[in-house]
Amino acid sequence: MAFVVIYDANVLYGNTLRDLLIRIAQAGMVQAKWTNQIMDEMLGNLAADRPDIPAEKLSRLRALMNAAVRDCLVEGHESLIEGLKLPDPDDRHVLAAAIKAGAQVIVTSNLRDFPTSDLQTWGVEARSPDDFVLDQIDLDDRVVWACVQQIVDSRVNPPETIEDVLDALERAGLVESVAALSSGPQAS
Repeated sequence: MAFVVIYDANVLYGNTLRDLLIRIAQAGMVQAKWTNQIMDEMLGNLAADRPDIPAEKLSRLRALMNAAVRDCLVEGHESLIEGLKLPDPDDRHVLAAAIKAGAQVIVTSNLRDFPTSDLQTWGVEARSPDDFVLDQIDLDDRVVWACVQQIVDSRVNPPETIEDVLDALERAGLVESVAALSSGPQAS
């Protein structure tokens, strides 16, 4: 059984980071999960920040994401929300989804909203996207490198290079991961 992770809305927001995280799941390194509420939050923020993106395109993004990762949607976690404690009550739904899914990790850019003291009872850890991807590189850098190459191969209009994708990931906060990937896959 694959390692189960919850992707928070903030790590699904940016196109290149979202693409990498989904490809890591598709490669079988993890079983990625999210909820409709996480998707609503991500797509709502995207719509607010980018009013130029038509609603149909955002709906298509939701459908593509849900189709891209087998068994990704967590449901039936709502009854857990009220009993959970986090600094920001609006984040309790993410922890509830992690508990329901049996996730070991919540991948989030808001680590301060998921303190270790509040998560350890549930056997869940919050990891930044950089630390999470670095963990995957440590497990199998060739698979992560292949995921980056797949992103490059998919970017044809306009075409992008490995450097373009790595630069986008670095701008998304994956500084250490990009440093580890910059030399290419290491021979075992």
